Amino acid sequence: MPHSTDPAMLAKAETLIEALPYLQRYAGRTFVVKYGGHAMGDPEAARDFAEDVVLLKAVGINPVVVHGGGPQIGAMLKKLGVESTFVDGLRVTDRATAEIAEMVLSGAINKELVGWIAGAGGKALGISGKDGGLVTATKVQRTAKDPDSNIEQAVDLGFVGEPQSVDISLLETACAAGMIPVIAPIAPGADGETYNINADTMAGAIAAALGAARLFLLTDVAGVLDKDKRLLTDLTPADIARLKADGTISGGMIPKLETCIHAVEAGCEAAVVLDGRVPHAMLLEFFTSRGAGTLIRAG
Repeated sequence: MPHSTDPAMLAKAETLIEALPYLQRYAGRTFVVKYGGHAMGDPEAARDFAEDVVLLKAVGINPVVVHGGGPQIGAMLKKLGVESTFVDGLRVTDRATAEIAEMVLSGAINKELVGWIAGAGGKALGISGKDGGLVTATKVQRTAKDPDSNIEQAVDLGFVGEPQSVDISLLETACAAGMIPVIAPIAPGADGETYNINADTMAGAIAAALGAARLFLLTDVAGVLDKDKRLLTDLTPADIARLKADGTISGGMIPKLETCIHAVEAGCEAAVVLDGRVPHAMLLEFFTSRGAGTLIRAG
């Protein structure tokens, strides 16, 4: 059968044609991708992710990667015999824990991702929020209710921070030079201390500062599901407030969506929560009309 009528070849051509308007619209724009979850421990998933990021760069989009590493930090702390406690999903981080977290995030994980991207044909630059004054952090302030008195009390999470300011000049320079920034969520505070930052929060702040076209949060779930476990493909902040109020959204999805809302209200065009375990989920979400996750826009 001639190639021109081979169904498989035609399907490939149709896929490229379907992607064309998205390629035209977003050429030269920036995508910020938070990479984390259990997919980080799977070499095949890491290879797929690296290929996706390199493809984005090859078609004229500027990907910026922010990675997590909670399970890997936990494993190293256990190996070294360091106990951990959590408050509202955030690890209480003393100085010893902060040093181990930086070693794992800025060292092992960051350079492993740089290696995967290089193996896929890309040029990655592994950095943290410390490099080039990228991010300045402030100490996270949290409260918790005392179970006996029901009174709100301040909780000291130690060296856990959140982005206070973002200087994008290093990222702009790297992207213009053909490189893919890979960022560990570690940043200094004005007090001279080093802070560990939640990777979703870090990615959201960077996406807002860059005015990114997309913030992708790759997770271990398909996206936001309704009460019948069906995927909700498009949401606004008002929709999210309603779904929180009726209990449809709960648990760990709440802070992820809050990050998305903050990002889109501060300059990012749209945010997407999608399943990082699905091969090439990011490409399916962006380059097809069907999508693969939950898209959040400002309104």
